[in-house]
Amino acid sequence: MTLALGIDPGTATTGYGLVRLLRDGELVAVSFGVISTPKDATPAARLEMLFDQLTDLLREHKPDTAAVEKLFFQSNVTTAIAVGQARGVVMLCLQKAGIEPFEYTPNEVKQAVAGYGSADKRQVQDMVRALLQLEKIPKPDDAADALAIAITHLNTRRYE
Repeated sequence: MTLALGIDPGTATTGYGLVRLLRDGELVAVSFGVISTPKDATPAARLEMLFDQLTDLLREHKPDTAAVEKLFFQSNVTTAIAVGQARGVVMLCLQKAGIEPFEYTPNEVKQAVAGYGSADKRQVQDMVRALLQLEKIPKPDDAADALAIAITHLNTRRYE
């Protein structure tokens, strides 16, 4: 029984999703949500809050493995830099917890979860709901994305 942590990094909001792979191959959502930081905090303070809250989450759940969404260049360079900084904090937290981070592009996640690399957000979210046998699509979107990353990781590592 493997517990995977999926992370959708961001400075304002970082999504997380913990998914357990049972011996029979069933996937079960253990916990999901977001780490949010206040808009009026300095960039450095926001990164520190992300570090502290993610460290607490790692201590509480003790995942066996973790995956982070890879940064892809966006047209907004400022956003890309902020996401890159958040990814750095996430990678540092995982390293300090002794967990090797794996990385997947958004298209790899879409392909793995929805079967189509160009699937839209709603298709991926609905597949996450179905694969985890949840009554509703997980909210907020960042948490659903993080669950999709964890599912991708578990299913990818299962066959390696």
